[in-house]
Amino acid sequence: MLTAKQHELIRFIQQRLEETGVSPSFEEMKEALDLKSKSGVHRLISALEERGFIRRLPNRARALEVIRQPEDAVPASRGAAGLDAANDAVASVSRTLRDAPEPANDVIEIPLHGRIAAGAPIEALEGQNSLPVPAALLGPGEHYALEVSGDSMIEAGIFDGDFALVKRTDTARDGEIVVALVRGEEATLKYLHKDGGAVRLDPANAAYAPQVYRSEEVQVQGRLAGLLRRYH
Repeated sequence: MLTAKQHELIRFIQQRLEETGVSPSFEEMKEALDLKSKSGVHRLISALEERGFIRRLPNRARALEVIRQPEDAVPASRGAAGLDAANDAVASVSRTLRDAPEPANDVIEIPLHGRIAAGAPIEALEGQNSLPVPAALLGPGEHYALEVSGDSMIEAGIFDGDFALVKRTDTARDGEIVVALVRGEEATLKYLHKDGGAVRLDPANAAYAPQVYRSEEVQVQGRLAGLLRRYH
């Protein structure tokens, strides 16, 4: 028989998996169970894992899988009607476990394509390294990352050495920050503005002037979806 807190935790994990496909963080579990520290969560997780109720998925950050529900989660009943109710409850739990989405990796790897200028355009889409990124920073669609070089987007909060997380697309709305490939050779990170047959790429730094091209000279290769910054 599990403790009340162990019951509460396994229900919370299962509920979060059903709703989002992602197991909750230790901080979320601590708050949900009203615990004083994450060490209490670690103890509960270890106890449930040792007893075969959950397991940690290898090579995935914080990913947990509920293997089985505790038997005493189904209220005891008497008589044929009670037995039917218990069987229905067990069947429902089995369906829930079977149909629940597989826990999603909380950190995913996306391609890292070299450096991109936030000043003068430079070549960008080079190299095929990868960058681990929290899944919460990315929405649906295909993404890649570029390391920012330069300071022309600092007023938009984008600094030299940041990693731009880019959703791959060839379309963008006026005023969005995009990766623009200029004349098929150089890529830059700028605000996109369309003006008739021209395209203006605006910096976010008063020290830099906008860049104006014919529309056929500029190809959108993605929209900015997020940023990662490393602190040394």
